[in-house]
Amino acid sequence: MDSNPPLEPAQAIGVPRRARRRRAIRVNLPLPVAASLLAVTTVLSSLPPTNFPPWAIFITWAGTFASGGPKREVFKKLLPTMPVGSITAFCIVLGFNATKPYVSGWAYIVVEMAILGVLNSAQIVLGQLVKVFAFVPGMFFGFASYFATYYGGFGPIAHNAPAALGAAIFMNACGPLYAWVNVKLMAPEAH
Repeated sequence: MDSNPPLEPAQAIGVPRRARRRRAIRVNLPLPVAASLLAVTTVLSSLPPTNFPPWAIFITWAGTFASGGPKREVFKKLLPTMPVGSITAFCIVLGFNATKPYVSGWAYIVVEMAILGVLNSAQIVLGQLVKVFAFVPGMFFGFASYFATYYGGFGPIAHNAPAALGAAIFMNACGPLYAWVNVKLMAPEAH
């Protein structure tokens, strides 16, 4: 008597166990349904007490697909660079806030422009010098998300620079995750 259980069809033709698992987690929803189901979950993140910026997910969710889709090589480009952009924007806001009591009018605008120009250039130079930070679009996903979070009053404490930084980085990191889940929910012919 054979004590081995019968093989599943995938085992019988030699499909590795890992490949079988990947196929098993697809839900096969049409693209509009899969994307909309995920999109509505972002509403919960924007509710008190977190008040996270839901659009920061959408920026990097779309950015993931624009960069080649939810694949390991895309994640390696996006995930290190998005926080660089947010941290740069955070430093810019700190610079703006530190100089505001001392300068006003056109002089303040010139000071803002100088701070923005120097720190923005610094983040791009960092990308040129350190390969892991070379994906400049990823920096700008984080950069734009931080400014909109801070000036829009999002985050657990409205208009608080460190709280906005944490909220923007967290929500930007969720975008590639949403892109990955989006693909896992979709019917194979939808992508």
